[in-house]
Amino acid sequence: MRSEGGEGADGLLPAILIIEDEENIRFSLSAGLRREGYRVLVAATAEEGLHLARTGDPDLILLDVMLPDASGLEVCRLLRRESRVPIIMVTARDHESDIIGGLEMGADDYVTKPFSLGVLLARIRANLRREDPDGVEIGVLRVGPLVMDPETRAARLHDRPLDLTPRLFALLYYLANNAGAVCTRERILNEVWGYDYLGETRTLDVHIHWLREKLADSPALILETVRGVGYRLLVEDR
Repeated sequence: MRSEGGEGADGLLPAILIIEDEENIRFSLSAGLRREGYRVLVAATAEEGLHLARTGDPDLILLDVMLPDASGLEVCRLLRRESRVPIIMVTARDHESDIIGGLEMGADDYVTKPFSLGVLLARIRANLRREDPDGVEIGVLRVGPLVMDPETRAARLHDRPLDLTPRLFALLYYLANNAGAVCTRERILNEVWGYDYLGETRTLDVHIHWLREKLADSPALILETVRGVGYRLLVEDR
């Protein structure tokens, strides 16, 4: 494992794995993250990144889309098969199709180059916060045929396992915890993503679409769009 400083004596500081082929970006990111107290692992290729992801036990991964030996999207797909560690895609491509492609491969978030360190740190904190016991995920939740356990990240629908990415789990948990109430877009993004929605992405809409696909087999759960406001999870007695 290749570590670049910052590890405390207790070894409990969050570890961030940077998979990025541009040396200047790797250096600036690792330096900035070390100043914030994070442990940092770095990889310049997909092969090395996969190895460190599997052996270095990172708490979060920053993954470049364009790597010299493989697509970052493929790396994301492989990692998501093996782990639920938060993945933030870092890309110079800001086309909607590229962004959606990364999310569909299992990424939890993305930032586009060039980006400010402050924005990236906010995204990192938001994604790490999903493990915080002081967050919204406070206990086993039962809503109609849906049962969710935030401690194990397990969800069951009609007593069948429901396969969810970490972000989809957090989103569904929040909506289910507020079942019947209208949740505004801003509130959902603040509570689930942890930063103010700036109107530049369709991240929430894409995740809502995926949730609807996951819930399609249950007529008892309806994920309703409240036009111009947000979303509401309705539970019908069927």
